[in-house]
Amino acid sequence: MKIRKGDKVRVLAGKDRGKEGKVSRAIPADNKVIVDGVNIAKRHQKPTSATTQGGIIDKAMPLDASNVAILSPSDGKPTRVGYRFTETGEKVRVCKRTGVDIDG
Repeated sequence: MKIRKGDKVRVLAGKDRGKEGKVSRAIPADNKVIVDGVNIAKRHQKPTSATTQGGIIDKAMPLDASNVAILSPSDGKPTRVGYRFTETGEKVRVCKRTGVDIDG
């Protein structure tokens, strides 16, 4: 999976199409990502202990990774991701639109 935690992404499909956010969690086994502020659902939460309060909470639900695109670090537009190897043999992610390294 080419999307990682901390990436800035834009939603390409679904009810939240066009929204942008930061990936708070990546779930590679299911090919899903959780983006902050996107795909919010109401969930009923039972109080678990004396300190935790119950009630109806807003929870960010997973999106399929194919429905989001990484934003290019140089111009902020959605892009696809490729890979290349550095001189030291390290594998880095590369923006397909501009050729800029995504991993710094």
